[in-house]
Amino acid sequence: MKDAVAETDAVALTADLIRCPSVTPEEGGALVLLEARLSAAGFACTRVDRGGIANLYARWGDKGHARSFGFNGHTDVVPIGAREDWQFDPFGAEQAEGWMYGRGAVDMKSGVACFAAAAIDFVTQTPPDGAVILAITGDEEGDARDGTVALLDWMATEGEAMDLCLVGEPTCPTEMGEMMKIGRRGSMTFYFEAEGVQGHSAYPHRAKNPVPALARLVDRLAALELDQGTAHFDPSTLAVTTFDTGNPANNVIPATCRATVNIRFNDAHSSASLTEMIRAEAAAVAAETGIKITDRLSVSGESFITEPGRLSDMVARAVEAETGRVPEMSTSGGTSDARFVQHHCPVVEFGLVGQSMHQVDERVALDQIPQLKAIYGRILADYFA
Repeated sequence: MKDAVAETDAVALTADLIRCPSVTPEEGGALVLLEARLSAAGFACTRVDRGGIANLYARWGDKGHARSFGFNGHTDVVPIGAREDWQFDPFGAEQAEGWMYGRGAVDMKSGVACFAAAAIDFVTQTPPDGAVILAITGDEEGDARDGTVALLDWMATEGEAMDLCLVGEPTCPTEMGEMMKIGRRGSMTFYFEAEGVQGHSAYPHRAKNPVPALARLVDRLAALELDQGTAHFDPSTLAVTTFDTGNPANNVIPATCRATVNIRFNDAHSSASLTEMIRAEAAAVAAETGIKITDRLSVSGESFITEPGRLSDMVARAVEAETGRVPEMSTSGGTSDARFVQHHCPVVEFGLVGQSMHQVDERVALDQIPQLKAIYGRILADYFA
């Protein structure tokens, strides 16, 4: 029988983490706090800092064990915005009317606190035949080049491995337990520049206007039907997000014009196949108009899917046991660090209701924190059963 006194208080740990001002790329004391708590529970902790980013790897159990379950999450948070817009201190973890307020309350210090607390209690009370691993980064909200990627690079070098991984991002739209993420869409951004010849608007024949050419290109791109969706994904989307000349004069034809296009794509495509398609459209418009069009490309991640099976089944059973809901398996939303973990092992995401993430007065329902901890504890017990 579990000793109730020995239970790790996930609500208190969430509050302690919120009080750490860990706005990307600042560590803010969050990983120092977690390392102390985990080390005291018998976890072997290693700081895997890279490029000015703080990361923490914690393992309970022998390295290279035949069975190892991992959690991944981040303690860095986005900026608070205007302080005067907050009704409570954004790093105060103040409680009111059943809520805890603070930057990172939902995204995702509560998730980290819950899986850390669940892991501590599990290995302390029922030491498993295997390893429990926590890979926690301070670079999810930033460029994400030296966060989870650095942890995975270090793990490969050191012979560390997770068999399965659960990312604790907030996944539920409105009700606790309604959704898990079994994959994510890919994301890529094109930054186009059309180059013409500047001139007087009264003498357009002496100039070469790049604006109509780039407008033609983005109109064609916006009209593309990339696909009609796949088995686990909605249709891919393409959005024109900027169109700029930076031209303050109404009587000058500009020499350059720029536009930005963001694509969220499913597993019918890769970034390479979409790049070929988009650049072919740009080349066609350039040939038709005589305007030089170049681009700069940024790929945030490829689409991926963890096929429903052992991991998603364990998550579903635990969620249903604690909430009475069977979570929908979804691939909606933006990107997360699961896009990196999926190259290492099967990965699923499950966490809290995320309605207030990145908002002023970000807050977490106090009753959901112990509920999430219990879900993570059930998953560990199921895996090592």
